Amino acid sequence: MPDTMRAVEISKPGAPDVLTLTERPVPEPGHGDILIKLAYAGVNRPDALQRAGAYAPPPTASDLPGLEGAGEVVAVGPGVTGVAVGDQVCALLPGGGYAEYVTTPAAHALPVPEGLTLKEAACLPETYYTVWSNVFMRGGLKAGERFLVHGGSSGIGTTAIQLAHVFGARVFTTAGNDEKCAVCTELGADVAINYRERDFVEVLREEGGADLILDMVGGDYIPRNIKALANDGRMVHIAFLSGPKAEVNFAEIMARRLTVTGSTLRPQSDTAKANIAAELREHVWPLLDAGRVKPIMDSTFPLAEAAKAHERMEGSTHIGKIVLEI
Repeated sequence: MPDTMRAVEISKPGAPDVLTLTERPVPEPGHGDILIKLAYAGVNRPDALQRAGAYAPPPTASDLPGLEGAGEVVAVGPGVTGVAVGDQVCALLPGGGYAEYVTTPAAHALPVPEGLTLKEAACLPETYYTVWSNVFMRGGLKAGERFLVHGGSSGIGTTAIQLAHVFGARVFTTAGNDEKCAVCTELGADVAINYRERDFVEVLREEGGADLILDMVGGDYIPRNIKALANDGRMVHIAFLSGPKAEVNFAEIMARRLTVTGSTLRPQSDTAKANIAAELREHVWPLLDAGRVKPIMDSTFPLAEAAKAHERMEGSTHIGKIVLEI
């Protein structure tokens, strides 16, 4: 095992060019942790927020960005069961994924699904943990319900469309052009709405309203989402790309018995994340093994070009997930 590793650090808060290749000591796994030699790491919006100084890592986490990855287990800490040196895994990370080696709780790692490469598997944890916990655990999506997810061509969107479809929901989504809408339809969306040409509120109201909305836009979408909900509908927020504030008529929420909630993944306890992993292993990993759902890949960048990966993501032209090759 080497003493040092290549890593990409945030030299100071700012634009993508603050991401700098450096050398760091190889971390050691603590109690219940595993050490993974990463082959690939996923690139996600929270990484960009952290880079910009708007999303500080938890006190016990690495200051390096990177919340998911895939590779080989090369060491295990005391108390680890169910994972062994030599296993190929993909894992949700507390941070530190933009590096050759990373530690994470063993309970947050899952086996690489059958037929998937390490590159594909690196795209799974952050997205699948987020979608499963918010759409199904928190949002309670059921077969036959009308489900709306914004940003259907994003990593979250492509995952939410596939899972909602395979579990029997009627899926609606928004995207910014016809090409993205076509991809969403291929993945299982019943209705893909080009938001530059059609009002999603009108479309959903004509269909009886959404039973559940997964929103990552926020801002002026918040009151529009409320109008798009059916009576007794639920709205789950996972991000606020257009800001967290809006003027909302709570009398409408009361009169129509609406539920407005949300969550972020990273601050949750290790136990909560382990519970999500257990549900994914039971309900979703068999679907991945069977090829009924799959990660949608956009592009791959070398670790040293993490800044270009962030530029790609923030340009919003991508379809699916962006990964770093370690």
